[in-house]
Amino acid sequence: MEFHNQNYETLSEAMNGLKEKGFTYEFDFKNAHLVNQQNNGEFKAHQLKIVEIHRFEGMTSPDDSSILYAISCDDGSKGLIVDAYGMYADPEKTAFMSEVEIVSE
Repeated sequence: MEFHNQNYETLSEAMNGLKEKGFTYEFDFKNAHLVNQQNNGEFKAHQLKIVEIHRFEGMTSPDDSSILYAISCDDGSKGLIVDAYGMYADPEKTAFMSEVEIVSE
């Protein structure tokens, strides 16, 4: 898995920075799809590209970590999804995200 060179100190700083770059939608993982929470659009892994990946470790425990994905969809929409990392990870979401192609814009 490749990580982007841009270093953000916090998850919220990264989310704000990526929103400024046009990743304005917030995605959720439901029923083996990414769902655009604003318009309920559903996407399968082959309809998505991971443009940036940022990993953050928890302040109190390394088990409390997260990964932020900046996603570009085949319909032109761009957004973000957060996944836990380590013991709190959602295995279905993690497996789904591993099927999404990683690209650089």
